[in-house]
Amino acid sequence: MPQPLDVDSLKGKTALVTGSSRGIGADTVRYFAEAGANVVINFRNKAPRAEKLGTDLRALGVEALVVGADLTDPESVAAMFAEVERAFGHLDILVLNASGGMESGMAADYALQLNRDAQVSVLEHALPLLGEGSRVVFVTSHQAHFIRTTPTMPEYEPVALSKRAGEDALRERIPALTEHGVEFVVVSGDMIEGTITATLLERANPGAIAERRESAGKLYNVSEFAAEVARAAVDPIPADNTRLVGDTSSFAGE
Repeated sequence: MPQPLDVDSLKGKTALVTGSSRGIGADTVRYFAEAGANVVINFRNKAPRAEKLGTDLRALGVEALVVGADLTDPESVAAMFAEVERAFGHLDILVLNASGGMESGMAADYALQLNRDAQVSVLEHALPLLGEGSRVVFVTSHQAHFIRTTPTMPEYEPVALSKRAGEDALRERIPALTEHGVEFVVVSGDMIEGTITATLLERANPGAIAERRESAGKLYNVSEFAAEVARAAVDPIPADNTRLVGDTSSFAGE
């Protein structure tokens, strides 16, 4: 698909996308690099995939730092930002994309650890590197954003509730971010075709994705939604700090 950002529009800027070795995160970080930004690719356990992406993006003439970090471990997060500071000295765009909670074999509170506590931890560790005019983008789903007023599939509910808790915790920091000159926006999208979450949901609840696609009229694919996330890093911020992507007619507002 066409590049959503103007060529060289991010030259001299540095962007970090959490969970960017694959999927939405990988496409988002690629769009930033194609616009001239130096980028930080963060992964948890997909090192070869992340390294390959880094090599691909360096071929565009930008710097690409590849850093593994477990976002639920504050020491790991601190080490990641120490590397970012050494490499670039500052950060202009932080995209909080990594999320989860449907994986098997995790602790009962893992979804909250990752989708709320880790998001706040990453933001707090990033803050010293985020200067005037920088921007933080939090990526979520309509199923999570509207969870208080619109029920979701039982299989997804724990994740939706934890992501909404993360969004709320980050929103509470908007006044402090504003004082630092840091802008904040939430990007909420419908189910995205081809993501891990969609695959896991389909396994737990066969037909769920097709049903949602029919109801919404269209579901975005990974690269289309990533383009919206990339644009959210540069477009004017809506009054309520929320960028809604795709159909929301079946979700009740608060």
